Amino acid sequence: MAGMSVKGIDFVMGGITDDKGILITDPDKGGLGPAGIALWDGDGDGATTANVTALEEAGQQQYANNKVKRINHGVPTPQLALTMLDIPYEDASKMVGYGVVNGGRVLGSKKPHVAILLATHDFDGNWFFEGFANGEMIIPTRNHGTSNKNETDSNAAFTYQAMAPIPNNVFLNVDGSQQSYKMYNTGDSKSWKGYDVMLAEVFGGYKGDNPMASYIQATGTDSFTNTNQSNVNKPTA
Repeated sequence: MAGMSVKGIDFVMGGITDDKGILITDPDKGGLGPAGIALWDGDGDGATTANVTALEEAGQQQYANNKVKRINHGVPTPQLALTMLDIPYEDASKMVGYGVVNGGRVLGSKKPHVAILLATHDFDGNWFFEGFANGEMIIPTRNHGTSNKNETDSNAAFTYQAMAPIPNNVFLNVDGSQQSYKMYNTGDSKSWKGYDVMLAEVFGGYKGDNPMASYIQATGTDSFTNTNQSNVNKPTA
């Protein structure tokens, strides 16, 4: 069974696409990782918070005959507030659009097209993914403080604003309208088509190896018993 509630953050993945929505796979041309997708789970790397907001706004009520007869809804404008324990300097710089200039990195005049995939688990042990195929990433603030007997850290914090995917056949709803957010659950027998289909859709036609394969095998998070009050999640044999 698939559930809507989730626990924890397994990881966040990112990629950069070109102006046609095609994943950039060459690191020398602005791509992330060796093949266009980065899964941040290295030494000290990883996400600590990933708060998705503005998936939908409450509708505006319209009245007739002293009754609510219609509720209209504006266009969703999803945002992701992402905090990383750490993330490679080059990957972060590429996503927010800081280019190499004279020994340092400076914010460019054009933001890259960034795709993001957030991975968690529901309480039945299924993978739950939240995908954004196109958007812009910013570093809104950098907060620093002095260390004393306790170390004061300044973890990297980003704001991601989702946009409609560039190819007009990506993230369509049942009525044929395009959306900027899509969720996937591996336990949903009516919709789940596999990791390759999801990765290609979120990351601009990606056709490489599944970056999650080594992560799943290393951590064993592909199979958990049901989590509840009396039986906390344990890896199954």
